[in-house]
Amino acid sequence: MTRSRDTTGVHVTRGLIEVLVDRAADAEPSRVNTVLDATPASEFDADLGLDPSTLVLTHLYFPAAGRSVSDVFGVDLGTPAGRGRARFLTHPQGPPELTRRDDLAGVVLLAVPPWEVASVTAFDRRGRRLELTVVDAEPPVESLPE
Repeated sequence: MTRSRDTTGVHVTRGLIEVLVDRAADAEPSRVNTVLDATPASEFDADLGLDPSTLVLTHLYFPAAGRSVSDVFGVDLGTPAGRGRARFLTHPQGPPELTRRDDLAGVVLLAVPPWEVASVTAFDRRGRRLELTVVDAEPPVESLPE
């Protein structure tokens, strides 16, 4: 039985969202601001029941990567060019919505306590809520070219 081909909302792998929630809990009371990246559904080994072009959030970029260059020159070397059009943010003291102080992206996943998957909400850059779907699938294994 195949599921309907869904192209709306935001899709994230269970593994990624669990790692993000764990990072939020470890960082409290500090905020977390992490760049996320996606993989097209067509690149997964399993049929996700999604249109092949649907992007599924699968990866995060560690904020410390390239920080010294960013601090001096304002260039973010921690995120490859053209990647990372989504962000994960936390509001340890609330509110459970985007604020003017937040770094925005095309898609923002926002978490508030308690640090659970159910406390993560998706928004577009204008602060409108988006449906968030957790996908039980592992992203494809990547390797560096030789």
